[in-house]
Amino acid sequence: MTEPAPRVVELSSPFARFAGRLLVGLGHEVVLIEPPEGDETRREQGGDAFVHWHAGKRSVTIDPATPDGTAQLRRLLRGADILLDGTPQGAEAATEGLDQLVHVRVTPFGLVGPRSHWQGADLVVAALGGMLAQVGDPDGPPLRLPENQAEQLAGVNAAIAALLGLRARRRGPGQLIDVSAQACVAAALEAGTLAYLHEDRVPPRPGSVHPLVPHGLFRAADGHLGGGLGGSPRMWDALLDWLREEKADADLAEPRWQDPVERKKHQDHVFKVVQDFVGTRPKAEFARQAQARKLPWAAVDLPHELPDNPQLAARDFFTRVTTPEGERADLGFPFAFPEGRRGTELVAPGLGDDQGLFDEPPREARTTSAPPPPPASVADEPVRPALDGIRVLDLTWVLAGPYCTKILADHGAEVIKVESAGRPDPTRFAPFMHLSRGPHTDPNTNGYFNEVNRNKQSIALDTRTEEGVAVLRDLIAHCDVLVENFSSTVMTKLGLGYEELRSINPDIVYVSMSGMGHTGPRNGWVSYADTVSASSGLTGLTGWGPDDVVGVIYGHGDIVAGLQAALATIAALEHRAGTGRGQHIDLSQLEAITAHMGTSLLRGTEVGPAGNTHPTWSPQGVYRSLGADRWLAVSVRDDTEWTGLCEVIGRPELATDERTRTAEARRRESALVDGALGTWARGMSADAAAELLQARGIPAGAVQDGRELVEHDPQLRARGFYVRKEHPVAGAFLHEGVPITLTRTPGGIREPAPVLGADTDAVLRDVAGLSPERIQHLRADGVLR
Repeated sequence: MTEPAPRVVELSSPFARFAGRLLVGLGHEVVLIEPPEGDETRREQGGDAFVHWHAGKRSVTIDPATPDGTAQLRRLLRGADILLDGTPQGAEAATEGLDQLVHVRVTPFGLVGPRSHWQGADLVVAALGGMLAQVGDPDGPPLRLPENQAEQLAGVNAAIAALLGLRARRRGPGQLIDVSAQACVAAALEAGTLAYLHEDRVPPRPGSVHPLVPHGLFRAADGHLGGGLGGSPRMWDALLDWLREEKADADLAEPRWQDPVERKKHQDHVFKVVQDFVGTRPKAEFARQAQARKLPWAAVDLPHELPDNPQLAARDFFTRVTTPEGERADLGFPFAFPEGRRGTELVAPGLGDDQGLFDEPPREARTTSAPPPPPASVADEPVRPALDGIRVLDLTWVLAGPYCTKILADHGAEVIKVESAGRPDPTRFAPFMHLSRGPHTDPNTNGYFNEVNRNKQSIALDTRTEEGVAVLRDLIAHCDVLVENFSSTVMTKLGLGYEELRSINPDIVYVSMSGMGHTGPRNGWVSYADTVSASSGLTGLTGWGPDDVVGVIYGHGDIVAGLQAALATIAALEHRAGTGRGQHIDLSQLEAITAHMGTSLLRGTEVGPAGNTHPTWSPQGVYRSLGADRWLAVSVRDDTEWTGLCEVIGRPELATDERTRTAEARRRESALVDGALGTWARGMSADAAAELLQARGIPAGAVQDGRELVEHDPQLRARGFYVRKEHPVAGAFLHEGVPITLTRTPGGIREPAPVLGADTDAVLRDVAGLSPERIQHLRADGVLR
């Protein structure tokens, strides 16, 4: 029998609201608690902020400062499954004794640590979490990613936390879960911190060129393109053939350029030749021609161009939102759920539309509260993490897929990674992606691979052989989940499409993570993180203005796809627990990152690159401080904070000056305002300046790179974020930690990443049930390698 939808009570904030939106997309009943004057998003961006973040939710008004308000909140919470709590002070008083409740606290810096009381806004959390240090030109200021990506990373992690709490509640009571937005950002930097951990190096901001992969941002005749040389010899050969056909190859046909190391060493020259070729062509036409040759290029689109994307339209990605002013088109959810059904019709609730909830009989939570305490001998056993008992077959590679399965493994799932030297993962084998103090030829020492594959097992299986696929089928029969991020046709060619997977294992949860999805006119397009970000609108908004686009070069799109795939996996497991049915999650990485573009589509053609500024707050920016390449991020949210800032910087007269008294006036006089703040910051250390501003309740923080995160950040250190584990080949090193802290069933880093094939025999024997003789036969035939 199908269980009723979980009820979520949301005490909203900028760091929690995306979680509520994602839970709406999963079919949860989300009740938004608004103050009598309404949630602040009703007044932001002409109401567009409320339409985007809160459509599909129910609205009740409560005045929490009154006894009646507290009683009303507690009445709702008695029948709720999840409390999504973005309030600074928390709602612990209202939750006391409600053992069934999964209470997810989402705050800028977490509930414990010396900076737990610090004020955080998107820019400041992005700075202190390490994101800002990875975007921008090397000789210019750090640059924020648009549409509040730090807030949205916190939101998707909070949604994952909520589902992990529901999962754990099937074996016990609810619990408090602590989500630190700063830690969510610090865990999502691709190689940013890993370069320091594994090579003692802090990469400079990359500008428009990826620091590891030979990709970047190129100017087209009518805009920009994301793309490059690709990641395989075939792609280089195909690009070179194209250049030759057009007589644009310059000297690239010389034998020396066949060496990828030589191409990387002289990448500026190679990119110039490619830029000369690209620059004369319209972006959309070039992307279509490149994709016809199976080359990873994409036009850089702006959000208002997204409805014209034939792939998004064909897959019915967008939502239609009913508002009092009429119907609006908005961005959709990151994946279709459940069982391939995508929610596309939402209603933006009026203020207090659902006050009738208080008149209903008290609602029971979806599941019963905790079972009776176990016997003492059992009670003394360690508490199992939320996904303990779930087995995942991991067919992923590079970053997006492994990031998904890393999250599952961190929270207790048994993850079996299938890999092979015959189909080498670049993060094990490619020299240009190797992060290590040792030889760059050892597949077991790459810090990039070892970070995203901790807590997993490895089997070396050649799935290009008939016997290898037969072994794969044996494993599938004994797994709960299969995750892969191949191109859309690979599994079908292996004879392992979803219907065949169901015949092997009827309740399997199958999560595919191709760049464009398994359906639609562009399902065969070749995609990397930078090309997906280009198509989503993210790249086009990352810059200082329309003629100064920098783009997002590191793998933010891959990480977002990995997070959303982890959310989808846990949601599908919960759905299976309630219905007995598995499903295929056809996750498109393009849709995943496009769902993180906030209100940009609703705001239309007015949206463009805006540097580090905020549409209403002022000042907001990044200011040079004392030291080489040291910067201070500051967000002033209202006039009270502006008055406090003026006092801190020794310019109290600016607080009452008509030119700078209001945020609108300060935006007009940005040269005066930024000049005063910049002059003060230039003579201060960023940390000292931030502490002075934070003492007045003003969001501020140093822009931290990988070294500063690891060595100097007191908040991450107090939370034990970086965890040391001993790898059997690479030795001991620090790992990026788990940003979600479940207080009753915590996840963690139990084991380092596996050596290639270390678990082959044990897994094939204990999971697939193969005899020693068959294993020996497979090894003799080269199937196991």
